[in-house]
Amino acid sequence: MKAVIIDDEKRTRELIAKMIESFGLGIETFPIGESVESGLKAIETIHPDLVFLDIQMPDGTGFDLLKMIPQKNFEVIFITAHEEFAIKAIKFSALDYILKPVDSEDLKQAVLRAVNTIDHKREESQFEALQLNMQPTQKRRLVLKTQESVHVVDLDKIVRCEADRNYTSFFLTEGKKILVSKTLKDYETLLTGYNFLRVQQSHLINLDFVERYDKGNGGSVVMKDGSEVPLSPAKRDIFFKILENL
Repeated sequence: MKAVIIDDEKRTRELIAKMIESFGLGIETFPIGESVESGLKAIETIHPDLVFLDIQMPDGTGFDLLKMIPQKNFEVIFITAHEEFAIKAIKFSALDYILKPVDSEDLKQAVLRAVNTIDHKREESQFEALQLNMQPTQKRRLVLKTQESVHVVDLDKIVRCEADRNYTSFFLTEGKKILVSKTLKDYETLLTGYNFLRVQQSHLINLDFVERYDKGNGGSVVMKDGSEVPLSPAKRDIFFKILENL
C-alpha cells in the first residue's frame, strides 16, 4: 500500500510519515505534496491507496485538488486545524480527518479505518456532498454508508432515527429506511443545531415532522408519517419549549 501526504508544512508531512512507518502496517509513505499543484502531480504519479490531504494550502484547498481528479481510487484522510465548519462538513460527508497537532493514536485509528475500507470503488457522491456541505448557503446533506450502498440524504428528508444497539435506522419520507453501522449518539452529536432532538434513549426526531403529542401510555410524539415515538419525562420540558418556538 502507498500513502501520499499533502500538507504545506514539511514538518507535518515528515512527522505523519514517521508515525505511519512506526505502526508496522506495511504502508509506503510519500510526504512530497506541499500544495494543490504538487499534490495533484504526486497523486497522478504515485497512484496511492491513501491520501492525507491538508485543507488550507498556499494555492488553494484540498477540496480544490479533489475536484481535479475524476477517478478517486483512494481513501482520503483530511488534515486540519480546529476549523469547526470544515470538520462538520467532513463528518456529514462520512469522510475522515485528523487534527493538528497530529496525535499518534488518532492517526493510527484513522489509518486502520482507511485500510479496512480501501476497495478502489470510492463513491464520487461523497465528494460531491462534501463540496456542497462546505458551502454555508447550501442545505446540509448527510452521507449514510451501508454494506451495499452510499446514500446522500437531505436533512429535510429524515423523519426520525432509531437506535438498534450499535446500529442506527434512518426513517425517511416516502417510507424509506436505511440501516447504518454507527451509534445514535454519533448522529445526535452531528445533527445538534439542525432541529433534531433526542426525545428518548433510542429515538432522535426531526422536529419539523412532529404531528402532535399524545398524553396516553406515558406520553408519545406522533410524527407526520404516522409513527409514534416515546417521550422521556426528562426531555418533556425541552421538547415543549422548542415546539413553542417553532
